Amino acid sequence: MRGADTNAALDTALTLGADGWFCFPCLKDKRPATPHGFKQARRDPNALRELWRQYPAPLVGVATGAASDVDVLDLDRKHLEAEAWWTTNRHRLPKTRCHRTRSGGLHLLFRHAIGLRSTASRIAPGVDTRGDGGYIIWWPAAGLPVLNDVPPAPWPTWLLAQLQTPPPSSRKHGTVIIPDDHALGRLVHVVASAPEGQRNNLAFWAACRAGEMARSGLIGLETAAAVIVAAAVRAGLSQREAERTARSGVLAGGGVANA
Repeated sequence: MRGADTNAALDTALTLGADGWFCFPCLKDKRPATPHGFKQARRDPNALRELWRQYPAPLVGVATGAASDVDVLDLDRKHLEAEAWWTTNRHRLPKTRCHRTRSGGLHLLFRHAIGLRSTASRIAPGVDTRGDGGYIIWWPAAGLPVLNDVPPAPWPTWLLAQLQTPPPSSRKHGTVIIPDDHALGRLVHVVASAPEGQRNNLAFWAACRAGEMARSGLIGLETAAAVIVAAAVRAGLSQREAERTARSGVLAGGGVANA
């Protein structure tokens, strides 16, 4: 027996299908309910009803790329690098349709660029794309907000050029940058041994220095924050306070405003 969520998902799929979007049912954990995933996406109303009859599920998957003539920029803002990229580049992006995702991230929808495929962290860690061979969950059908309901815009040329440029070979120069363990160790010691009343200030100061390391390419932003969080918790700060302070300091040291 189908529940209300399943019926609502089908209703949304029928509406999207009428607008040319290819849809298919997905489970609560975002996996396709269909055995062949997005390859079974349909837009014909009778075909959609049959899909939901055979594979009832509460979420609507939308095939991306040429199928629905839409690509998606998927930002997982739990990643510091993704948050930093968004803060730095959001003003360079055109107004386009935008959804909030269940994890608190963003789906920015763009008109499909011919040949654009799905990528993972190609732009920055936590910044993915969904194009040919991919799909997204249509989160508005699950009650999450549409942050901008304008039609999908074309990809900005600067970002499309970045996506279409082959990634550099990791073996081109044969060198590996190794973090300055001694400098990190000194920061950890300062934070972990901070006396009560100075823990927060010293944690922020150390996070700024770790952020500067990340800015120079010695370590990643996530690593920089994790090191300071661990030291601050050892010093006596709560996990939540340590994470908040480390995040702010690392982004500041990395040259990124904390949005």
